[in-house]
Amino acid sequence: MTAADAPLPPEESHPPEPPPLTAERSPAGAPEPPPLTAERSPAGAPEPPPPTPEHTTHGVGPWPGGPEGWPADPEFDPELLAHGDTRNVIDRYRYWRMDAIVADLDVRRHPFHVAIENWQHDMNIGSIVRSANAFLADTVHIIGRRRWNKRGAMVTDRYQHVVHHEDVAAFAAWAASETLPVIAVDNVDGSVPVDRADLPERCVLLFGQEGPGLSSEALAAASGIVEITQYGSTRSINASAAAAVVMYEWCRRHAG
Repeated sequence: MTAADAPLPPEESHPPEPPPLTAERSPAGAPEPPPLTAERSPAGAPEPPPPTPEHTTHGVGPWPGGPEGWPADPEFDPELLAHGDTRNVIDRYRYWRMDAIVADLDVRRHPFHVAIENWQHDMNIGSIVRSANAFLADTVHIIGRRRWNKRGAMVTDRYQHVVHHEDVAAFAAWAASETLPVIAVDNVDGSVPVDRADLPERCVLLFGQEGPGLSSEALAAASGIVEITQYGSTRSINASAAAAVVMYEWCRRHAG
């Protein structure tokens, strides 16, 4: 027996202690079944959660005072006044009907558009749509696949105009017909930092996909290419984050 095989002296030897009795373990050592909760029935079958459309932590309850105290303006939705409004909307639009919100946004929309290439069903598209709503873009244009992942939009696409173009050629033809310059956003040779670039008031901000960026056809259709100055080691930032930065820069210059 070597020194490495020798047992520890008695004072250093610690036999394992039995686990303490807890609410999860019975004295006999058998695990107890989990307690019944609202999510699990006595038979053990999971129950589906109740639907929670547009729930946020900033919702409001029913309009105080009952129907007698409800505002008479046509923008208000009686259903929301009666049951509360949990939608992710600013206070200005609390209790408003959805079509009334869209109509009010349409009066105030900014003259820039947002376009996104969609060849790989990029999950960033939903987040870009959400940012376009937040910065009050005129319209979002999806180029390529018609279907896109709406999860990141958090239902803001209901308040935002979204149109589809089959390919870059169709999108470029539309932009030319509207005399809207296309400003591509990508960190390629020849791109200009967005904080120093010409960013027209009327334009389309064109974004690519996570990873490959913009296609060669999209870059060729652009009248200008901008990039976001970075200071760390990564070559690029998330596509939806880049879109939000450029939209904010447009608003900083033109929104007033």
